[in-house]
Amino acid sequence: MRILLTGATGFLGNNIARSLVKQGHSIVVTLRHSSNQRTLDGIPHEPVIVDFESPADLSLAFENIDAVIHSAALIQIGWTKLALSRKINVEATSRIAEAARRRNIRMVHISTIDALGMTTETEFGTETHLNPPKPGCSYVISKREAETAVILEVANGLDAVIVNPGFMVGPYDWRPSSGEIMLTLKKQFMPLAPAGGCCVADVRDVADGVISAMEHGKTGERYILGGINMSYQELFHQMASVMQCRSPKAKLPNWLALLVGKSGDLIGKIHGREPAINSAATKMGQLFHYCDSEKAKQELGYQIGSVEDGLKDAWDWFQANGYV
Repeated sequence: MRILLTGATGFLGNNIARSLVKQGHSIVVTLRHSSNQRTLDGIPHEPVIVDFESPADLSLAFENIDAVIHSAALIQIGWTKLALSRKINVEATSRIAEAARRRNIRMVHISTIDALGMTTETEFGTETHLNPPKPGCSYVISKREAETAVILEVANGLDAVIVNPGFMVGPYDWRPSSGEIMLTLKKQFMPLAPAGGCCVADVRDVADGVISAMEHGKTGERYILGGINMSYQELFHQMASVMQCRSPKAKLPNWLALLVGKSGDLIGKIHGREPAINSAATKMGQLFHYCDSEKAKQELGYQIGSVEDGLKDAWDWFQANGYV
């Protein structure tokens, strides 16, 4: 098949591109003029420069396409940049979904488990668990709205599925996302870990799950592509074990998380730019983002591999590519 892939320079998108080629598909990759194409070295692909606001660009990108996988997104865990998040995560998604519907092309929209509802340490999220929503930061709001845009097009005849990945680890993390935590742990001692937890998966397993959703997913359905539910303290310990460095010995108490988050908000107001550590990020870190991937296992054949293997391969990749 000839697949149109957005977001191929990102962490998940890059791994999807590699898996698609490995499985014998040809790929057309959307890029911006500013895209770092080094991330695509060694991956056979057809590049196309696309402004998602341009109907002509979209029309060109969709020529002779069998399916589209929409992985591009802005991840902004904070209270600012909501307008930009909506432009990238919602408006572009809506245009791509409309273009796919008009051409009768299957679409896989890559969302996030953060678009699903709040969960607890003992109650895991499923595809139908949407409320109450997680804290209304720019990322959560825009990704929920992006799902709504896809669902509206499905109601008009679009053949689309939505996938909701969890927290991903693994190689080819060019603009370090989860890898940023690993690199920070290695560079400096972190005494406290966030008190919450996440659903951890090898990014390569998620990439294969996305392709399986393209091939076998049911129109209009969501599929959680998660992994192992573990506390952040446990995850940080595994990261530190792989890198042979110290790991946090205790969890961040809620009162201190609130203080740290509010301090970050104040610093952002003073300097005019919201820092990565802000009250939205600290609130998210104190929550348990635990999910159940059973539906994807049953309907897509989704497989969950070893978190330790993903971390080892991530660390080897970072060392080999000069990040350390």
